[in-house]
Parts: sequence; C-alpha cells; structure tokens
Amino acid sequence: MSSTYLNWFTSDLQFPFYIQYGGHEEDTELHQHVDFSELVIVLNGNATHVVHTEEYFIKKGNAFVINGSTPHAYRDPHDFKICNIMFRPEMLASIGPDLKKSNGYQALFVLEPYYRNIQSYPGKLALPIPSLEYVESLIAVMIEEYHGQLQGYQTMLLSRFTELVVYLSRHYDTQEKGMEGNHLMHLANAISYMEDHYLEPLTLEGIAGKSNISVRHLNRIFRSYYQMTPIAYMLTLRLERACSLLKHSSLTITQISYECGFNDSNYFTRQFRKAYGVSPKVYRQNHID
Repeated sequence: MSSTYLNWFTSDLQFPFYIQYGGHEEDTELHQHVDFSELVIVLNGNATHVVHTEEYFIKKGNAFVINGSTPHAYRDPHDFKICNIMFRPEMLASIGPDLKKSNGYQALFVLEPYYRNIQSYPGKLALPIPSLEYVESLIAVMIEEYHGQLQGYQTMLLSRFTELVVYLSRHYDTQEKGMEGNHLMHLANAISYMEDHYLEPLTLEGIAGKSNISVRHLNRIFRSYYQMTPIAYMLTLRLERACSLLKHSSLTITQISYECGFNDSNYFTRQFRKAYGVSPKVYRQNHID
C-alpha cells in the first residue's frame, strides 16, 4: 500500500486545498491519504471501490468522503470519471454552527468516514441526475477558479466548497438508507439535537426520543463513535461554550456557569478543572488578550 500527501498536488501550505477531475481507465493501487481528506463525486460510469479489503459498487451520482488513514482503491473502471476534492479536515471547522447541527453533514462528513476507516461500511450518497448536474456546475466553477487564481480565488473556492458541502448534506438527509445507515442517521440526529439545545436542560430520554431510538441504543451508538456517553458529550459542549465566554466576555464565573447550563457554579468549577486542569478563574487570566 502506498501513501499520498497533499503537497504532491499543491505546494500552497496557506491554502491546503486541491480540486481536479480524475479519469481512471485502469485499476489503481491501494493507497491512503496521510495528511488530508478527500471528497469524491462520481460524475460518470462505474467502478468497484475497494476500502480496506471490502469491495463496493459505485456509479454516477455517488459521493463519499475518505479520511486520511483509510486505504482505498478503484477496480474495474468503466467510463469512470470523478471529481477529487482534497482538503485538510480543519477547513470544515469554519463552517456555520447551523450546518454542524445538520444530520446529513454529521453523517456524510463526520460519521461515515469514521466508520469506513474502522470497519466495513458501504454507505454513500446517491444523487439523482438533476442534482448531479447542479453539483457538476459548482465543480466547474471551482476548477476554473482554482486554475485561474484571480484575486480572491481562495475566498471564492471556500465559498463554493461550503455551498457544495451544504448541498450534499441536505441531500443526505432525504435519501433512504439501509439499516446501518439508519443507525448513523439516528446518531447524527442526536448530535444535531444536542448541539442545538445543549444549553437547555436535557435528559437521555428526551435526546433518545428526538432521535426515535431507545436510551440503551443511544448510549451504544454514542460509545461506538465518541467513546463517551451522550451526557459526557453534552458536558463537553457546555465547557467549550464556557471557555469562549471566559475569553470573550466580562460575565462572572457564576453567571457563565448558569449561561452554560450548569445549575451549580461549584459543580461547574469542578468539571472545568477536571477537563482543563485549571479553574475557570485561572483559565480566564491565562487568556487575557
């Protein structure tokens, strides 16, 4: 198995992004992307997609994300044309919080790539022809911008890439999935709901109900991906919000604890110290601008 690096395609370390049309007439060797993720959109034809040792049929309209350490290859291509979009995962950190709450985004860009890396997972988005045509128009603009490199082209590319991510995420929400995909969408739904309501009083029963699953199943699928319980994940969200308020507001520690969903400021301080190794007061002092 070979390794592929982003700097083989672009030397611009300030803009870790590359887009191209790819046409495979022969089998490709099994390879992994060391330092980037790849969004693949099948524009024409079909092939067998090898992931680890599993094989899956892919065809025109399919879209999927491969994370860095996941080995994959293409076999038996027939009129096979794809678009490769190579990017560092941190580029998605700048997307809006509303998209992070999207079930489709969580499934397509976060959960599917993770499961594909650790186990057999055939999930992929299937775009209908009219939707694929729209995606192709976005891709054409992005490739023209990338090669033209006119003033502001990076901003334009990030804007179009974000539009593409949103568009694909919306379509993922509406497509029917198999049993494994349903599990993934249940988890994505739970995450989206929690990220939208984590500052409010939440219970496991309430989260599970919004996800249409049992509390037991919610705990099981949460642990399989995040290696933590839903309650621990919610605590992480609240503490991250507290960090932001400590750095960028003049609210008191007690006010912040209540703003972030904690009913007891002493409990908030204990949990904060456990997570970050210092008290909220010391954290604020260390992050004064």
